[in-house]
Amino acid sequence: MTVVPSRSDYPRPQFSRSSWLSLNGEWDFEFDDERVGDAGRWSRGKHTFRRKIQVPFSFESKLSGIGEPDFHDVVWYQRKLDLQEKGTDSRILLHFGAVDYEATVWVNGTQVAYHEGGHTPFYADITDALEKDNNVLVVKAVDYGEDVYLPRGKQFWKEKSAGIWYTRTTGIWQSVWVETVHKVHLEKVKYLPDIDHNEINIRSFVHGLEHLNKSSNVELAISISFQGERVSTSRYQVLTCEESRTIRLTGLNDHGMDRFWSPEHPNLYDVEYTLLVDGNAVDEVKSYFGMRKISIESGRFNLNNRPYFMRLVLDQGYFPDGNLTPPSDEAIRQDVELMKQMGFNGARKHQKVEDPRFLYWCDRLGLIVWGEMANAYDFSEKYAQRFTKEWQEAMERDYNHPCIAVWVPLNESWGVPNIQVDERQQQHALAMYHLTKSLDTSRLVVSNDGWEMVKTDLFNIHDYEWRKEVLENRYSTVEEATSGMPGNRRLSVEGYPYEGQPILITEFGGIAYKKSDWEGWGYSGASTDEDYADRLTNVILPLLHSGVVQGYCYTQLTDVEQEINGLLTYDRVPKLPLETIERIVKGLPEK
Repeated sequence: MTVVPSRSDYPRPQFSRSSWLSLNGEWDFEFDDERVGDAGRWSRGKHTFRRKIQVPFSFESKLSGIGEPDFHDVVWYQRKLDLQEKGTDSRILLHFGAVDYEATVWVNGTQVAYHEGGHTPFYADITDALEKDNNVLVVKAVDYGEDVYLPRGKQFWKEKSAGIWYTRTTGIWQSVWVETVHKVHLEKVKYLPDIDHNEINIRSFVHGLEHLNKSSNVELAISISFQGERVSTSRYQVLTCEESRTIRLTGLNDHGMDRFWSPEHPNLYDVEYTLLVDGNAVDEVKSYFGMRKISIESGRFNLNNRPYFMRLVLDQGYFPDGNLTPPSDEAIRQDVELMKQMGFNGARKHQKVEDPRFLYWCDRLGLIVWGEMANAYDFSEKYAQRFTKEWQEAMERDYNHPCIAVWVPLNESWGVPNIQVDERQQQHALAMYHLTKSLDTSRLVVSNDGWEMVKTDLFNIHDYEWRKEVLENRYSTVEEATSGMPGNRRLSVEGYPYEGQPILITEFGGIAYKKSDWEGWGYSGASTDEDYADRLTNVILPLLHSGVVQGYCYTQLTDVEQEINGLLTYDRVPKLPLETIERIVKGLPEK
């Protein structure tokens, strides 16, 4: 078995505690193709598994130590839990970043969790299932490799990758960890920045108040600082499980925008929370937020009340040896840094709910993100139920990240292939738009990115035309842009005409250029560095000069499996000098 460094970075940097333990690393592992694990009571933790696996890498990936891409829809994991004894008021929480698709979890034979949804986190309080020593953790993961009604993103339902579809991910693929908390602890917070009034609204959610006497005094102390300087302190009594406070921040200067968050100036406020019971600190959490505003005014996309042109790159988040799982935190940060070095100010994270550490680095380094759900391929009632639940969980997890500006529940009619004529599918897309708006009033929502849109905040078009003159003509006026049919697809569903929204080209380019040993395809092809630079210029410059288009998203960041249409090879080597790509992306003149 290949031994790889464990992913030991803190998995949830937006809401962190000091008392935690990573469970990434080597676990016992077993395929259960014959479905005998339940009858054999593997959940008791006494079964001898024949394989080893490196968590959090799925067995299909090389970094797992297994690297078998065949169908194995039921898999089991097992490992010992070496946990120190805690006080009587402590609780032990077991966290999973993501398990694809269904997960059942046992500790010492006691079921502690069940979760459905392959891209979203869940946790369990395992305190009462623990014994003094010799604790055993068992996980059963069930995937449905051929189910086209499953929210799966780019994972192919056939044996070998082809076209735009890639290797499947089964089981644990994001970090696993435990943390120790007091029986009364801060469960989560939610931020709503208001730059117009220099205020931050903080909703705090406290768990476990029912364990206290009615006479107990519970307080939450909040300390906010900016670049090491404290700007606000407050302390208030916690009377219910949810409290809300609006805090005015000092030092905001709208003219200089010196403390707002943007890709150019990723300013963040650091927050320290202390939860006190009868004057004693029982929980301490570190967090952060950004003061920024996303809005549309007079048909223009605005960031912090100023028109803002978005230069995005499509990022599918695949890695040669880890598939959907980044090999390290350094690899995540490198991707963000490369995007910025190439001149992009944002990324559309495509068909993947990304590792929270990616969003952390986008917050810290300054990169706008469009949060997109992993779609199913076809429509059914079961799909709609699965999708709606998981999308809400994804939004809940990522709500506080200032980098996220736009939510994209659906892409190119995936999951709703007959939306043009099927009223049920139209209603589903509308439901996702309105549900998303009801859960988050601070961001924009795209109902169906690319074409066949219903109600939408942005009018987003996918267009892989490669001829400069065609693009110049197509996006010369609003009428030309909104009446076209790139890819022979109608841009809007009948009854939902263009209503003055900002127009963006959110997939285009896709120019294939072979610069490594990978073989593959693209939407058009280049033969030399000079030809590649010219072709990039020919598709990007018409959009920068359009006057109608307010942003673009170039396809794509890296080569992925059989696709060689990335600006970088699959192992992240630029196909042109970074400064050359930056010049083209920004439309700058040659020096």
